[in-house]
Amino acid sequence: MDISTFFESKIFISIASLLGGIIVTIITQHLLNRRGLFTYHVFHNRVGLSTEDAIYGSVKVTWNENPVAHLYLSTIELTNQSMKDFESVVVRAFSNNTKLLSQRTEIVGTTRLIDFTEEFKNIIAVAAGNEPTEAQFHLFSSQREYFVPTINRGQMLRFQFLNAAISEDQPEIWLDVLHKGVKCKFRVARNLFLGVPQPEAVLAGTLVGFVAVSFVIAYAESVPFAAILPFFLGWLVLLPGAFTVRAFRKVRDWFAG
Repeated sequence: MDISTFFESKIFISIASLLGGIIVTIITQHLLNRRGLFTYHVFHNRVGLSTEDAIYGSVKVTWNENPVAHLYLSTIELTNQSMKDFESVVVRAFSNNTKLLSQRTEIVGTTRLIDFTEEFKNIIAVAAGNEPTEAQFHLFSSQREYFVPTINRGQMLRFQFLNAAISEDQPEIWLDVLHKGVKCKFRVARNLFLGVPQPEAVLAGTLVGFVAVSFVIAYAESVPFAAILPFFLGWLVLLPGAFTVRAFRKVRDWFAG
């Protein structure tokens, strides 16, 4: 039996199919068993600034009748970047250079809000007719702890805080997620193109362009075509890159089920 006959035989097809199934299973299990990754980014917008001017007047921002020098609206978006769904996730927001005032939370794309954990509720609870203690005020203004029943793959949580910066510096608010199999990372917000971060789209588009140009060099017989195609691939690098990344995500999600 020669090689060509062997490659066309049922035995080879069966072995190749078996090996292909094993490889697909290994890849799928690897993807499913990878550690979960949550990423978040933060946007700060100044919404109030107290100033004193003896000639032209003053502007005063107050909270509970107390003056606030620098008032910000900070938005934090936390995304489950992994290929797993997680349940009973505890998310902690904290800061040491701004006072957290009011808040708004949501699970983006749903009608659900995000509530405090029972432990945090008990700590900040104040009996009717009483005032919060100094320790409760300090905790509430520097930290919040939330309970998320479910956060599916690709889902986003949004936290918005009206906060008063303690100094002239821009406020810093961080998130902490302590959950088995989950790692939480801060990332600088990036501009998106068709839902894909531009650096990723550029990299993928460059690789696609390199492959396409290689085929053009090897097989194209028309000189104008060989010159025009690479030009457009370089000019529209974001477009094929974004579609490539989106296609990769769909295939990855298909493998993960």
